[in-house]
Amino acid sequence: MVASLNINRRKLLTMSSAAIAGLTVNQLLSKAYAQETQKTVSYSLPILDNVVTPNLNNPVRLNFNENALGMSGSAKQAAIDAIPKANRYAKAEMPLLNKRLAKHHNVSDDHILLTAGSSEGIRSAIAAYVKPDTQLVIPELTYSDGEHFAKIFKLKVTKVPCLPDWQIDIKGLQKAVEDYQGSSIVYLVNPNNPTSTVFANSEIESWLTSKPKNTVFIVDEAYAEFVNDPAFKSVDYLISKGFDNIVLLKTFSKIHAMAGLRVGYVVSSADNIRQIAQYVAGEKLNYCGVCAALASMDDIQFLTYSKKAVDVSRTIMEKTLSDLGLHYLKSETNFLFHKSPIDLKKYRELMKQNFILIGRDFEPATNWCRISLGTPSEMLYVANVMRNLKSQSLI
Repeated sequence: MVASLNINRRKLLTMSSAAIAGLTVNQLLSKAYAQETQKTVSYSLPILDNVVTPNLNNPVRLNFNENALGMSGSAKQAAIDAIPKANRYAKAEMPLLNKRLAKHHNVSDDHILLTAGSSEGIRSAIAAYVKPDTQLVIPELTYSDGEHFAKIFKLKVTKVPCLPDWQIDIKGLQKAVEDYQGSSIVYLVNPNNPTSTVFANSEIESWLTSKPKNTVFIVDEAYAEFVNDPAFKSVDYLISKGFDNIVLLKTFSKIHAMAGLRVGYVVSSADNIRQIAQYVAGEKLNYCGVCAALASMDDIQFLTYSKKAVDVSRTIMEKTLSDLGLHYLKSETNFLFHKSPIDLKKYRELMKQNFILIGRDFEPATNWCRISLGTPSEMLYVANVMRNLKSQSLI
């Protein structure tokens, strides 16, 4: 049985990772390291209150990289307030969100295109640059939507083998473009999914700014707001400088915890935006989602809290994996990628029996497991289960 645990915003913002790492999981479960009352929090996040033991109907869902915190209070209220108007299109609200995003990325309004989540951004961006001789260049282990849509559009898919520990081979990707006679779409996910790792801005800047002929770079930064590595930098600064060979994809699904409301967007040159806009559904976004996105962008305190909660959950999970002797990759996202201690299918089933859902197979890394990060409370439960399984020699 997991002990009661209260975690509030103020405590999360002041807890050091070193202090957390210095505690065993049992100490984390028993010590009231965050036993401040809910009255110090300006809005309620009940999922972080007393830990509820999972069951068959209410498992810990760590299989889809969702943000377990849920939306900020202000975003949730904005969505609720929008319901009476949801019979209308968000014609007035969408330009407001467009303008707000343009300011955020230091570009003009015509450099932003709203999409129904980042998946529509991936599909429409690829569709906009399809030619008979086009290839999609990707690492062998990355988010699958790029390859999925490329195959629908009958594109040649060129997969570049990864370096040790699934690090992306930037030079290998570059060579695949240089060796090809036709056009190339390079799809880069940074931080990468499912590996949870980043590549430094210095590794790609010279390639992007050299503007290789007949090459478009689609850069998917769905998880960028979780990154702690100072070597990482969004490519939006290159777009603001006028580089027109870069298409940046963003989403409200992760740090904003709005996966079900399907709000995403594209940042690129005005010409690219006009080209890509031909392949989206007329920017008819979810009314409630648009209103929630506007409110969430202004809730800086929640966004800070959301990231810190992930930092704490990551620390708990990394310590657990280290203590259990399981190799994992340094995570810069709200999930981790670790070597499976047993056959992955059996591992998933064993965790499911303990009411924990973990990631699917990711070819070709069939002996690696992706585990999303839930709330700190949920990760303490997961850590306890994994330790118990280890003590029984089951993992």
